[in-house]
Amino acid sequence: MRIGLFDSGVGGLTVLNSFLKYHPNNEYFYYGDTLNMPYGDKSIQELYEYSKKIIDYLYSKNVDIIVIACGTVSANLYDILKKEVKVPIYSVMSELNNYFKEQKFNKTLVLATTKTIDSHVFKKIVEKEVIEVACPKLVPLIESNNIEMVDKVLDEYIPQNIDFDSLVLGCTHYPIIKELIMNKINKNVKIIDMGEILAKRIKTQDSFKKVDLYFSKRTEELNKNVNNILKNM
Repeated sequence: MRIGLFDSGVGGLTVLNSFLKYHPNNEYFYYGDTLNMPYGDKSIQELYEYSKKIIDYLYSKNVDIIVIACGTVSANLYDILKKEVKVPIYSVMSELNNYFKEQKFNKTLVLATTKTIDSHVFKKIVEKEVIEVACPKLVPLIESNNIEMVDKVLDEYIPQNIDFDSLVLGCTHYPIIKELIMNKINKNVKIIDMGEILAKRIKTQDSFKKVDLYFSKRTEELNKNVNNILKNM
């Protein structure tokens, strides 16, 4: 099966990693829109135009399905894109509603981009008490591999005076800094990786393994990031 995935940058590689873990024998075509990154501060129209251009690129690869490996696009455009796209399309959030129905969390913290938080999509998905926190500084810092500053900035975003029993990594960049986040929260909090949940639950038809990566803008820092994220590929 030929599977296309896209994101604003390297974050969607965490979703690709999950698919490679659970469905290794497929052909993967990944598009990271690093030229227009970050997506969290873009208008809906801009996001739509970027997404349509990327989807056209994935069509050229004759993909069988498309995965929106971006929390911001998933939150704001999935309902529109699934009506327009010529092949089955999945959002990185597609299986979250079913997942939360199976769990017994009392209070969930969601860390995500500003655009995702503004959509309030997680209040519909979780259906219980949700704390939404926009984290506009994180994606650029992760893309530039500035881990020291990420660690400092996380203190601005993770509430210290509120108890919660689950935490959604509401942007696919955030699994890259999962360990830093874990160091700042109660060890009993369940960390929820959207890409892994989707990869576990989706069904694919195995063929053979191939991974094709495309980025709209390449830098030396990007190359280092890609190698670090996909080092176990």
